[in-house]
Amino acid sequence: MKRKLRVGVIFGGRSGEHEVSLRSAESVINAIDKTRYDVVPIAITTEGRWLTSGDAAALLPAAVMASNSHRQVAIIGDPTRHGLTRLDEREHVVPSEPLDAIFPVLHGTYGEDGTIQGLFEMAGVPYVGCGVLASATGMDKIAMKQLFERAGLELIDYDWFPRSEWEKNRDAVIKRVSRLLGFPVFVKPANLGSSVGISKAANKLELCDAIDDAARYDRKVVVERAVNGREIEVSILGNENPIASLPGEIITGHEFYDYEDKYIDTTSRTEVPAKLPKKIISRIQRDAIRAFQAIDGSGLARVDFFVERGTNRVIINEINTMPGFTSISMYPKLWEASGIPYSDLIDRLIQLAIERHADKSRNLTSYQPRQMKK
Repeated sequence: MKRKLRVGVIFGGRSGEHEVSLRSAESVINAIDKTRYDVVPIAITTEGRWLTSGDAAALLPAAVMASNSHRQVAIIGDPTRHGLTRLDEREHVVPSEPLDAIFPVLHGTYGEDGTIQGLFEMAGVPYVGCGVLASATGMDKIAMKQLFERAGLELIDYDWFPRSEWEKNRDAVIKRVSRLLGFPVFVKPANLGSSVGISKAANKLELCDAIDDAARYDRKVVVERAVNGREIEVSILGNENPIASLPGEIITGHEFYDYEDKYIDTTSRTEVPAKLPKKIISRIQRDAIRAFQAIDGSGLARVDFFVERGTNRVIINEINTMPGFTSISMYPKLWEASGIPYSDLIDRLIQLAIERHADKSRNLTSYQPRQMKK
């Protein structure tokens, strides 16, 4: 009988999206094929402590966080340990518990921004999702936009500035943004997701308040011209040869698709697949794959677009390299509509992680003289 793979599902984290991560992880743990995988739930608290539990295969995230049977663990940058390392009561290292793969269901800072991906690379363990470069550039809305521009994608008009500039000369920032973009605008932290810290501003007073709010979450702030458009999302799956799902539409219950609308009162609804002309669907799928490749993506991503009302102009909004996996999340919904059930999707993602790790393992890590052909 073939040995089951041990997959560490990591969730929580030091991020404004901690609670969203818990919901995503619960869905992944419930749906993963237990006949193929032994699940090791690994919780990262808001303080950054890594915890697991003895009954790893059966626990849900909420139980992990509340359980009295916590064991502190760590992943250290030593590939000979093959993944998870347990710590005793005095936080001394004890024998390792190898992992065959890691599924990091982490959103936002320290989870989706390339930091933890760098740790996985050093530890030499396959992991689901984008690598260090794609995660970092996909998380930073400014770097992301610059790469999209180079790839020839159509963007929203935008401006950005560091928090220090805002704190030094608020009037100058307000004046510049008003002149370049006009109103209304959306104000966002450069490095965050799940609509945390995002506000819409219709005048200078609202713009000032919105920038103050966004600056609580990040040292860089992005301001974008508002678009009168339909909100369209498409899922990407693959490594070297990614594929795009059918697109779906978010029909918001609020003025825009904010955090409360996504996760609290959930007055929004989705239409999957979106009712769009075939030509527009093909354009969105093409641009989504181009955006994924522009950041050197791998594994998965969700790409968000606006289709401008009246013109049908396709405008890219952003890419999410670790999209939500909750029961209401668009990423798995879009693949369900495209013919890949949730459990199969998780399996494919794990296999893609293993394939990419095997490919990277071919790279030499020390100099060897080239063998000349005779």
